[in-house]
Amino acid sequence: MDCCGQNTPQKRYNSDLRSDPSLGMRRFLPILVLVCSVGSRASDRPQSTATQAQPQAPSPATPPPSSQSAGAAPAISVDQENTRKAKALIDQGIQALGGQAYLTIRDREQTGRGYSFHHGRPSGNGVLFWSFVEFPDKERVEITKERDIAELYVGNKGYELTYKGAHPLDEKDMVDYLRRRRFSLDTILRTWVNDSSVVFLYEGNAIAAQHPALQVTLINSKDEAVTLYFDTDTHLPIKKSFKWRDPVDRQLNLEEEIYENYRQVQGVMVPFNLTRYFNEDMAGQRFIFTVSLNQGLDESMFDPNSGYNPNKQPAKPNKH
Repeated sequence: MDCCGQNTPQKRYNSDLRSDPSLGMRRFLPILVLVCSVGSRASDRPQSTATQAQPQAPSPATPPPSSQSAGAAPAISVDQENTRKAKALIDQGIQALGGQAYLTIRDREQTGRGYSFHHGRPSGNGVLFWSFVEFPDKERVEITKERDIAELYVGNKGYELTYKGAHPLDEKDMVDYLRRRRFSLDTILRTWVNDSSVVFLYEGNAIAAQHPALQVTLINSKDEAVTLYFDTDTHLPIKKSFKWRDPVDRQLNLEEEIYENYRQVQGVMVPFNLTRYFNEDMAGQRFIFTVSLNQGLDESMFDPNSGYNPNKQPAKPNKH
């Protein structure tokens, strides 16, 4: 007890320690743990700033970054690789069609039978036709056995030719024709692919006309897109599709063409069966009988006022 007759904390601790010797160790243990923890953190501290600031010399076996990248080819971006694959696929398809022989076709003459459909059902028994094309923008299609009715397209103008003479086609019919010509397979492969503003997108595997195919889409500067499908075995184009918005009802329409029964004509592969779809309904079919290329067409057949008669045979030279 102190002078006031009370136990001080120190005296109480000494008394407890004599009665329980382990008490000192138990009270000292937390202090020991704290000291060890502080020492451990001190040893983990980084070295002095002066030591950290000293750069390490590169290993003699590892050249500096500048010399490593000096002779390396620049990395190809994902977009560039995609474009390269798309163009390679199209080039392969053009080669399958005949390469330069296909690209340099000047004119084409075809005969066959065509069928039209309404909501996927045939609307007639089909008609015979004679088709004459002079690239890039002239076409004449004659129908009936007498070949006395024809449709003529020259540039951006169209005419219906009958025994009454030439009459301009309806504006809607002309707009539809010009759209189909702008998105025709010939125009895509002969014109679009050479336009530097066209974007090429490789889209990989697909099924087209019940055949395994590879798919590529082209988008021009007017934001118009067309998708081509190439057969994985023959590399020939077997399907084409594009969409357009009707200016009147603003509905989006889908047009598709299927190319089948390819045969070689004068070094060029030509599809003898063509099927056209409109919004997934069959809209027309053509079965080709004969094809001739680069025969040199009579220019008067593309003049609506020439009076050209397809049934009139050229005069034979007189024999003496």
